[in-house]
Amino acid sequence: MKMFLILWIIPIVLLGSWYGLSFYDINFGFHILTRDLHDLVFTIYGNLLGIPPESIPPLVLKAIILDTFLVLGFIVIKRRRKQIWASIRRMFGWTEERDVPIASASSRDADYSRMS
Repeated sequence: MKMFLILWIIPIVLLGSWYGLSFYDINFGFHILTRDLHDLVFTIYGNLLGIPPESIPPLVLKAIILDTFLVLGFIVIKRRRKQIWASIRRMFGWTEERDVPIASASSRDADYSRMS
């Protein structure tokens, strides 16, 4: 689960830091962080998708929010799997065979079965 979270968070952090630094043209001497490249990237994506370039960042933000809710849902399901299944069983009236007590034979019947 840790590796899953790491592989999920690293691209989000990289994309968010690139977007923030290039949007405000804080480039530290790197061409990849310039505002010109920022505008060029979103122009290319906008042309490929057939939408205006300024509508792409909100779409990416919505996708990140949706992915975050999905990841949180996976974490909740993993941690509370037994509780979820128990509540589903109770809701539908299902019982497990393990929950039903096994009827044991009385001691006299058990003694008689050993004699034969």
